[in-house]
Amino acid sequence: MRRLSRKKALSSLKELDAFPKVSESYVETSASGGTVSLIAFSGMAILALLEFFVYRDTWMKYEYEVDKDFSSKLRINIDITVAMKCQHVGADILDLAETMITSSGLQYEPTIFELTPQQRQWQRTLLLIQSRMKEEHALQEVLYKALLKGGPTALPPRSDAAVEPLVACRIHGHAYVNKVAGNLHITGHAHIAAFVSHEMYNFSHRIDHLSFGEEIPGIINPLDGTEKITLNDNQMFQYFITVVPTRLNTYTVSADTHQFSVTERARVINHAAGSHGVSGIFVKYDTSSLMVTVSEQHMPLWQFLVRLCGIIGGIFSTTGMLHGLIGFCFHVICCHLKLGIYRPREVRMYRFS
Repeated sequence: MRRLSRKKALSSLKELDAFPKVSESYVETSASGGTVSLIAFSGMAILALLEFFVYRDTWMKYEYEVDKDFSSKLRINIDITVAMKCQHVGADILDLAETMITSSGLQYEPTIFELTPQQRQWQRTLLLIQSRMKEEHALQEVLYKALLKGGPTALPPRSDAAVEPLVACRIHGHAYVNKVAGNLHITGHAHIAAFVSHEMYNFSHRIDHLSFGEEIPGIINPLDGTEKITLNDNQMFQYFITVVPTRLNTYTVSADTHQFSVTERARVINHAAGSHGVSGIFVKYDTSSLMVTVSEQHMPLWQFLVRLCGIIGGIFSTTGMLHGLIGFCFHVICCHLKLGIYRPREVRMYRFS
């Protein structure tokens, strides 16, 4: 009884077989079919390899939400070189509440304003990346995914000993400010303004690094590498910045940082012509109420397998239909030619007188 039930079960399974087997004696092979099969297998291999590269790649997902953290401090990272001596220049931060933020975390280092050839090449490369990022926003995702893998983005140190006079001042370090609008200004010292001639003022500057939040190696900020040269001693440079809190989650790093957009403006202070103000460098920043979460995403394995099966099955079915269509057309054309060979010729009658 058990054997009969097993036979019935096997016969039922055979009836449900959607892939019937054909005996090899009934299968006819041809050179054209072999050629099409070779092309199909090659296409499958190439597309499967490309799909594997797509599976290995990742993309960045952006999510937006309201930033509810108003109590924490905002860190500003500064590395600016001004073409003035350190005793003539000072940096201060004033927020919207007229609160003067202490700048004890900033250091003043006498240096040379001109860059070495190696540093100049670094700056040109950085500016080239900046211009490409403005044109192709997807480049920022490449930088996010390459964090901590590439080279350092800081200005390389001078390779030669300084022999020129140190007439410039490098202001670098960080400061913690409230998460409200504020103004970072680099101007001449007010208490020595009466003893220093305005002709000694030169606010030509280079921004080697300016960022907000935690410093992350590999991220290039919009003002990094910016250099402004002026020959006027009453020049005002203004940078209007909108800071967006950003939470970055990639396979290499997880950190809370800040992105920002910037608008630049420069004008000459001339009170006689109606252009009032104070000469110097002013970075006016404001924080956004939205927070961006950037997370690195990867294709699931099941989706990769589904796409791979679709590629293989699609190529197999398409090449089979094309081979059948070409064979049918070839057969029809050959049949017409053969019929033309056996077409009865016209018989001409000749009369003999």
